[in-house]
Amino acid sequence: MIRIGCRTLLVVTVVSAAMAGPSVAQEPPQADYYVYVAAESQDEVALVRFGPGGAEVSRTIEASLNPTDIDGPHGIAVSPDGSNWYVSIAHGLPFGQIQRFATGSDRKLGAAQVGLFPATMSVTPGGLLFAVNFNLHGDPVPSSVSVVETGSMTEIRKVTTCAMPHGSKLSPDARRHYSVCMMDDQLVEIDVPSLDVSRRLYLEPGAERDLPPGTAESSSAVGNRPGSGGTARCGPTWVQPSPDGGRAWIACNKNREVLEVDLDAWQVTRRFATGAGPYNLDVTPDGTTLVVTYKGDHAVGLFALADGSERAVVPSSRRIPHGVAVSPDSRYAFITVEGVANDPGTVDVIDLETGTLAASVDVGRQAGGIGFWKMERKQDRK
Repeated sequence: MIRIGCRTLLVVTVVSAAMAGPSVAQEPPQADYYVYVAAESQDEVALVRFGPGGAEVSRTIEASLNPTDIDGPHGIAVSPDGSNWYVSIAHGLPFGQIQRFATGSDRKLGAAQVGLFPATMSVTPGGLLFAVNFNLHGDPVPSSVSVVETGSMTEIRKVTTCAMPHGSKLSPDARRHYSVCMMDDQLVEIDVPSLDVSRRLYLEPGAERDLPPGTAESSSAVGNRPGSGGTARCGPTWVQPSPDGGRAWIACNKNREVLEVDLDAWQVTRRFATGAGPYNLDVTPDGTTLVVTYKGDHAVGLFALADGSERAVVPSSRRIPHGVAVSPDSRYAFITVEGVANDPGTVDVIDLETGTLAASVDVGRQAGGIGFWKMERKQDRK
């Protein structure tokens, strides 16, 4: 395993880039880009447009269970064909819910009850939605991934994974589902055709290894819970498969690094040193750049995947950057920023060519989940 780069040298590089930032030319966007954004502390979803005139909120949509309570819309997923979007409602009594809406009209089409504190989601082209049940407020016991048939909005299965699953992502061919578990330091693979756990990878730093598929708690296989005896922990919060399906990157929130996993060999092959609190990830469709939010450093890191170097760090407009969505043309990264106290949430738009902030727009409080809907060029709008 190879550690890429030196954090001290990277900071010097980034400071130099930031000092030169105002002289970096930015071309205005040549299209309109649309993303859906959940505001967890305001029970609404915003449709944000970014285009030649900057970024703006096109409309907001209520996303709640009970109008008198804060129900916590957390995750956003858009169907592969762009016809529907889904939001996870985290604070149900006791269970959470997945709500389905039509894109464009934003008309609510249905809902499904799932597990405790559903968080992130992904959807197959065939209409299966996978939602991780994060169980934030429950005991640290093995939780699950809910599988929802989106036509009828029916939960058809709960697949037990491990404690606090997060980061629901599908392989490019939609035959494998990946999630990570914060409390058990695991990467879990679900075989989509059978809806069973097919592989597990233990992620404690220096002790990474394959686990039996039936191992829901790492302590039953490795003898100690992760972090016992003062050892470092990964505390994974996100997994992002590569566009070609051969690799995946994992955010180790506890120890300032991103792991690169060879999915065929099922082993860690590279490590990238990061800022404090790496949280969510996305990769450009052209496979060149990995985008990482740093909750602890209030910034976003851009990694060149060819050599693993951190080529830029972009400070967020407010505190606590959260989610990432990259545009299909690999040009822009859309970042949700939670804010603190009564601050509004924010969507920051990063120009991935220049490594600079291109635009920002305020949304509801505690902006979190984000899903890319569509990109419209001028000729498409005629």
